[in-house]
Amino acid sequence: MNTLVQTLIDGLVIGAFYSLIALGYTMVFGIIKLLNFAHGDLYMLGAFIGYSLLSLVTGNGEGAAGLLGIAVVLLLTMTVVGVIGMGIERIAYRPLLLAPRLSILITAIGVSLILENGSMAIWGAQYQVYPLQLPQTGWSFGGAQLTYTQVAIIAISVLLMAGLQLFVRHSIYGKAMRAIALDQTASSLMGIDVHRVIALTFFIGAALAAGAGVMAGAYYGTINFMMGFIIGLKAFTAAVLGGIGNLPGAMVGGLLLGLIETAGTLVLGGSWKDVVAFSILIVILVCKPTGILGEKVTERM
Repeated sequence: MNTLVQTLIDGLVIGAFYSLIALGYTMVFGIIKLLNFAHGDLYMLGAFIGYSLLSLVTGNGEGAAGLLGIAVVLLLTMTVVGVIGMGIERIAYRPLLLAPRLSILITAIGVSLILENGSMAIWGAQYQVYPLQLPQTGWSFGGAQLTYTQVAIIAISVLLMAGLQLFVRHSIYGKAMRAIALDQTASSLMGIDVHRVIALTFFIGAALAAGAGVMAGAYYGTINFMMGFIIGLKAFTAAVLGGIGNLPGAMVGGLLLGLIETAGTLVLGGSWKDVVAFSILIVILVCKPTGILGEKVTERM
C-alpha cells in the first residue's frame, strides 16, 4: 500500500511537469495547427536561465536562495523565455504560416537544434548542478514520503494551469484565441489582431514550459542541454493522450501519463519508462486519435 501511495505522489509530480509543457503544444496546435517540436527545448532553456539567475542569487551556489528569491527567479525566467518564444514565432514561424505544413514542421525541428546547440555553446555539454538545496522534509505515510517540495511543485503547477484556464475562458485575449482556433480568416475580418494573439500564445506556452524547467531543475538537481528532447516528446504524448488542442485534455493527459509511467517503472523497472510512455502514444494514435477529451473536427477547405 505504501508503495502505491509513493507511486501516486511521484507520478503527480512528473505529471505536473508534463502537463505544463503539454499546454504549450496544445495551445499552438489549436491556433495555427503546428506541432512545435522545439517546445521541449524551451523547457530546457528555462532550466538553464533559472540556473544562471539562481547562481547570481546564491553566489557560489553553495547557499540556498530564500523563498522570495526563488519566486522572483521563477517569474523572471518565465518572462525571459516567454519573450524568446515570441521571438521564435516572429522570426521562424510567422513567415511560414501560409506555407505547407511540412515546411513549418521542418523549421520547428531546426529551431530545436539551434536551441540545443546554442545552450551547449553557452553553458557547456556537461551536466550542471542546480545552485539550490530544496528541503527534503515533509510528511511520512508509513514507507511513503511526501515532501514540502513536492507539495509546492504540484500546487504551483495547479495554480498555473488554473490561471491559464481562467485566462482563456474569461479574458478578451482568451476569447480571441478561441475565435482564431475556430476560423483565423473570419477572426481577422472581425478586427482581431491575429498575429498579436498568436505571439501571446507562444509567450504563454513558452513561459509555462520555462516554469516547469526551473522546478524540474531544482527538484532533480542536475540539468543538461539535451534534457528537453525526451520530455518534449513525452509532453506531446500527453497532449495527444488528453486530446491535442484541448486545454483540460493537456492537463489530464500530463497527469495521467505521469501516473502511468511511474506505475510502469515500478512494475517493469526504470529502464522501461520511456517504452511505457511511447507505447501509450502508439496505442492512442491507433485506437483513439482524438484523445480522451478531444473531439473529431472537420478540416475546412
